[in-house]
Amino acid sequence: MTSSSALRVRGVVAGYPGHPVLHDVHLDVPVGSLLAVLGGSGSGKTTFLRTIAGFHPVEAGTVELAGRLVAGDGVDVPAERRRVGLVPQDGALFGHLTVAGNVAFGLDRAARRGPRVGEVLELVGLAGFERRMPAELSGGQQQRVALARALAPRPALVLLDEPFTALDAGLRAEVREQVRAALRAAGASAVLVTHDQQEALGCADLVAVLRDGRVVQSGPPRTLYDEPVDVGVGTFLGEAVVLPATARAGCAATVLGRFPVSGADGPGHVLLRPEQLRIGPPGDAPSGPVATVAEVVFHGHDTTVLLALDGARDGMLVRCRTADRNTHGVGERVGVAVRGDARFYPA
Repeated sequence: MTSSSALRVRGVVAGYPGHPVLHDVHLDVPVGSLLAVLGGSGSGKTTFLRTIAGFHPVEAGTVELAGRLVAGDGVDVPAERRRVGLVPQDGALFGHLTVAGNVAFGLDRAARRGPRVGEVLELVGLAGFERRMPAELSGGQQQRVALARALAPRPALVLLDEPFTALDAGLRAEVREQVRAALRAAGASAVLVTHDQQEALGCADLVAVLRDGRVVQSGPPRTLYDEPVDVGVGTFLGEAVVLPATARAGCAATVLGRFPVSGADGPGHVLLRPEQLRIGPPGDAPSGPVATVAEVVFHGHDTTVLLALDGARDGMLVRCRTADRNTHGVGERVGVAVRGDARFYPA
């Protein structure tokens, strides 16, 4: 019987004596999909990965890989029999073996003599590198060899343990795109464990946010970014404008104006994204809020403008992100408008 899930986790509890780490974790990875498990330090990401790989036992719950129970209900399949490929942070290549030798390491003798090594090297864009030694490769190439090694035995699932952390920012984006393309070309199912929000949102089909060992929200990246389940998820997934608000009859009043919202009446907070804010001459929107430009930070692809809103308390600055290169200068007075929906979270 073929399962539609490459990975199915149900009610998993795991940890160490006197120190529980994972609490009732439920997750699914459809076949051919990439799930990014995102969380801060101490959230349980590493324990989650080790539990799936078979390096750490589950105390409760079950783990299924391609429809086969591998952990829980009295079952604990050893790591080497789970058909899981692992790409660690630093690649962990064998320095004394060639690229071909590294890729073939997990294959049986017959497969080593066949075309599989060349096939996966072509998938990761390294055809013709078979005789190279790891020391002759760049950091990005080494990570792609590690991916080829993980893909070679045709695993049920590939686990990527923060594989781009050791690369510089420019190379990280390039290698991330190459790895994602190789996974798609191979039709592989994968779990990427990361603390990098941009990485998770930019390359995953699904994102799960771990906090204190619990999955607080999971779903498509755009859904999590646009509709975070709470303020904590909203601020963790990207820059956010969080404003004190009071909701009444489906409308939340803030220093930036009034917004239609859903939820209970009463005090709380409204969350907006900086790219939702638009600035212009104060006269463009006579009834809208007015602010003073406090700081302008140029990023190349866009610009952050920090605004001191009239009427805001405690010197609060509001962040606006704009692609307009002709931004206003520090000290200028501007009008502020908001585009799109706001999210309200009761106190």
